[in-house]
Order: sequence, then C-alpha cells, then structure tokens
Amino acid sequence: MKSIKVIGFDADDTLWVDGFYYKEAENAFCALLKSFMSEKELSEMLFQTEMKNMELYGYGAMAYTLSLVETAIQISDGRVPASVIGEIIKIGRSLLDRPVQLVPGVKEVLPLLKDKYRLVVVTKGDLLDQERKLKKSGLLPYFNYVEVLSEKHESNYLRLIDTLNIQPSEFLMVGNSLKSDILPVLAVGGKAVHIPMSAVWQHESTESTVSSYLEIAKFSELLDVLSL
Repeated sequence: MKSIKVIGFDADDTLWVDGFYYKEAENAFCALLKSFMSEKELSEMLFQTEMKNMELYGYGAMAYTLSLVETAIQISDGRVPASVIGEIIKIGRSLLDRPVQLVPGVKEVLPLLKDKYRLVVVTKGDLLDQERKLKKSGLLPYFNYVEVLSEKHESNYLRLIDTLNIQPSEFLMVGNSLKSDILPVLAVGGKAVHIPMSAVWQHESTESTVSSYLEIAKFSELLDVLSL
C-alpha cells in the first residue's frame, strides 16, 4: 500500500447506508400490491423490470420509481388504481427525502486519510441524487474529486485514473461490491479493499476466485490496512 496516492470510495453502502432503504421501499410496494400476487413473485417481477430498464434509466431512486410503476401496471393488466400509483410515487419520493445515515467509522476515518492521500468518490447512479446525498452527508469537504458514473467498467476506471494523473498501481478503491468496486479495479492494475454489507442487491451479486484484494469487516479497519 506504500505506493497509493489516491483512494476512491464507493458511496452507497460504503460511506452511507442505502440498500436498507430500498428494501423498505420494496416491502412497501409488495404490501400495496399483495392482492395481485405473492411477495416473492412481485419481487422477482420488479427485479426483471429493473434489469430491462437499466440501459435506459440507469441507477438511482428515480429509475427505481419508474420500474415500480411499470411493474404495478404490468402485474395488474393496467387495472391498478390511480390512488395506488400515487402511493408508489410516494414510496419513490421517500427514497429521495430520506436522511443520510453514515456507515460507522466513516466520520472518524476520512479526516485521518485526507492529510496523506487524495480522496475521491467513485459512485454510480443519478447525478442529482448522489450530489444531494453527498451534500447532506457532510462529507464533501474531505474529497478532492467526485465521479458519478453510469456504470463501473474497467474502461471507466482507466479514464478516471488518467484524469487523476496517476498510475493504476497508485490507486486504491474501497467499496462493498465485488462486481463494481473490486474486480474491475484489480483488472486494470489497481488495488482494492472490500467491505461487504449484510445485504447485497441481486444485480451486484457475484462470485470471484481472485484473492488479490483485502477484505475488512468494518470501515475503521482501513486504518490498519494503510498502517495509520
């Protein structure tokens, strides 16, 4: 880790809690439409709709809300009442209005890292929503650069590394998703630290035989990794 100059952090479920709110939204959605099919069937259909819409809508609360509405119309054969659609929109709005709950250790660790490294946010999702959450989090002063990507592919990381004017070996990525935060960075020659969360979105679930990354149980252990 002595060669590291820049540390990149994923945002959702790395710096702050996010997946929990989406699970709450999904449960509320299933409760609204339970007269049409079971919770399991609703969840599966919602996921299929999200995946179909990913290329058009991308990630984030607004894309998720559109998929909720589309799923409701589809499973009801267009018979879902306007009042229920209104409730679904409220569910989506609640994702935008929610408070930002920092992951334990983040507020204590970032100030200690800022004096030694350049810190950047590398996340994906809706630009406006991510900017709003970053501002509400109070963490913005710790970061030198913020990059909101449509997707986290190897090519995106290479462009970011080039923008930062560093070598891949000088970049460390910290995140909760093996698929998005860890494996692509390792593939381009960077380093990575995985902080798994208890709940992983199905789209981000993946298995890896790669062992060239570090895994820690909590954010504060990052100081041990960097010998600080």
